Amino acid sequence: MVTSLQNTTSHKTTFTIGTRKSQLALVQTYIVRDKLQAIYPHYEFNIETMSTTGDKILNQALSKIGEKALFTKELEIALENGTVDFVVHSLKDLPTVLPPGMVLGAITERENPNDALVLNKKCEGLTLATLPEGSVIGTSSLRRVAQLKRRYPHLSFKDVRGNLNTRLAKLDDENGPYSGIILAVAGLVRIGQENRISHILTSSDSLHAVSQGALGIECRENDPQVKELLEALNHNDTRLCCLCERSLMRTLEGGCTVPIGVNTKLDQEKNTLWLHGLVASLDGKTVIEYQDQVSLTPAEEEEEAEQAPASATDATTGAVAAENTTHDTNLSIRRLRDRREKIAEQLGRHVANTLIQNGADKILEELAHH
Repeated sequence: MVTSLQNTTSHKTTFTIGTRKSQLALVQTYIVRDKLQAIYPHYEFNIETMSTTGDKILNQALSKIGEKALFTKELEIALENGTVDFVVHSLKDLPTVLPPGMVLGAITERENPNDALVLNKKCEGLTLATLPEGSVIGTSSLRRVAQLKRRYPHLSFKDVRGNLNTRLAKLDDENGPYSGIILAVAGLVRIGQENRISHILTSSDSLHAVSQGALGIECRENDPQVKELLEALNHNDTRLCCLCERSLMRTLEGGCTVPIGVNTKLDQEKNTLWLHGLVASLDGKTVIEYQDQVSLTPAEEEEEAEQAPASATDATTGAVAAENTTHDTNLSIRRLRDRREKIAEQLGRHVANTLIQNGADKILEELAHH
């Protein structure tokens, strides 16, 4: 697959990657660029940075801006008009319905998807449970607030915006209000600030955001060369879990204005995918949860049934035979991946629909009016 792309001389050899300007966005883009550069040493990969709506409006809570594509719209415009060839996103920021003509070309291997508590120095050694009554915890996520209010009603929560270093600086301000802030483990690890993590929150504290910890690379649907190029970056297990989670969110029609939490586990030994989904009211007093699992075995069985054994008399020889075998193998791998992904997306829809049947629809209606 990679060899055939490298041997193609009629295609372009210089590509432009779109990204936000923040330190974390750039670090993530460098990760993607460096991996591609190692695979395709004869290609050139340039980076084009830009500011998005979410980067420009820092004096409002994300939930109050009223825009779903807060961190992606400007990047997708550049992708549509050909200014960039593909875009690197934090997948949790990418809406579950892409603009016409755009596809998710790759999902990279996931970093730890959990949330982390980072404490002010004056609170070192404490936890969310042991912080004094009224301690202020900073977070811009309604999902985190709703879940943590439920578990730790003695705490107060205050919005905090800005890039990771800005938020850490606000936490460290001696005159600031924050005893701690909640951030994604993945972001702290990627910018080399994992030493700031006081505690990693478990799923019993806070289910993580949809696709948190994974990078999504968006490209044009009608650009076969870029789609083929990005294939090398796909991490199939991560892709399976994230597509399942995104299917749940798509069914719930949620975004940053809806407290939706998830937890996904892929059991390789049993060949099963498990999803835990949650929808909470803003005050955390009403929480609807549901979890279920599905077997991925039917995808393998369907693929095996379609593969008829090749007759020895029909087999060609030499390089042509090897090339045909490689092509057939790649087709088979992609077909199997597509089938597994369909099963994963069905699980996401099933869990979402069950949440709705169990009362999540009432929370969603209330949030829409709010």
